[in-house]
Amino acid sequence: MFWKSSAFSYFHFFSTFTIHLSTFKFIMAETLTHPLVKDGWFKETGTLWPGQAMTLEVKEILHVEKSLYQDVLVFQSTSYGNVLVLDGVIQATERDEFSYQEMMTHVPMNAHPYPRKVLVIGGGDGGVLREVVKHEGVEEVTLCEIDEAVIRASKKFLPSMAAGFEHPKVKIHIGDGFAFLEDKVDSFDVIITDSSDPVGPAASLFQAKFFELMKNALHAGGIICTQCECIWLHLPIIKEVMGFSRGLFPTVEYGYTTIPTYPCGQIGLMVCSKDPNANIKEPLRQWPKEQETKLCRYYNSDVHKACFVLPQFAKAALEESK
Repeated sequence: MFWKSSAFSYFHFFSTFTIHLSTFKFIMAETLTHPLVKDGWFKETGTLWPGQAMTLEVKEILHVEKSLYQDVLVFQSTSYGNVLVLDGVIQATERDEFSYQEMMTHVPMNAHPYPRKVLVIGGGDGGVLREVVKHEGVEEVTLCEIDEAVIRASKKFLPSMAAGFEHPKVKIHIGDGFAFLEDKVDSFDVIITDSSDPVGPAASLFQAKFFELMKNALHAGGIICTQCECIWLHLPIIKEVMGFSRGLFPTVEYGYTTIPTYPCGQIGLMVCSKDPNANIKEPLRQWPKEQETKLCRYYNSDVHKACFVLPQFAKAALEESK
């Protein structure tokens, strides 16, 4: 009788403890806060887009972390799915990320005749990796990401993007892209720099020396594609980057994609080739239409061509940098 009574007491105690512990964990999860989330809304402001802001309604804060390099925030929004924010700036949302990932990847990849070795610098969310491995001719793709916290958070909270990490052709290097390139010569067919804005950890990726390192790391006829800011906000930055790039590469073009959650709904991609005869504006390779429709939600061969057609104010400003 004593044994039964004791067993019941222990069972009651541990059951109650487990319930209380579960309640405690639930409460702790619910109490995540972040200074940029107030009254149920996330607000993005920045020195690179003064006088304007982007706000998203927050359903739940999922992750808050101070990594070695930056502030990492992930939240579930009410209309854009899960959202990754670094140092207060939206990097990716589940609703619209594909427009950026696909254009940053398939424009340079399809402008190259046979991309086999690919390097991705940045891109710790895995989205560009996911797109690169859609090209069956790729033999190896290396990702160099400075902040392992971005990879870790993306694997947990952005699984559809981070799926690229699981592909057998992918290799991961945790470290600075600038340092990674210093001893690389004649190593890659395509280099894609999926960086954040030119402040903080990504500042060095907008310097002429970095572009020189990328050029040296390319095979003959190789192509680079870099995130290159917004024509509505950053024409001086774009002109500067295109200016020194034209001193390094014989072929340099600026295109863009539309994406609602980036400042002004537009972001640029600068594509440079070591081949003076390359026509980056025309895809050298195309998927059959049925396959293209299956593989892509934004990119197609017509959008590839159209992305280089600039409005007159941007066209005139960038011609000044020649």
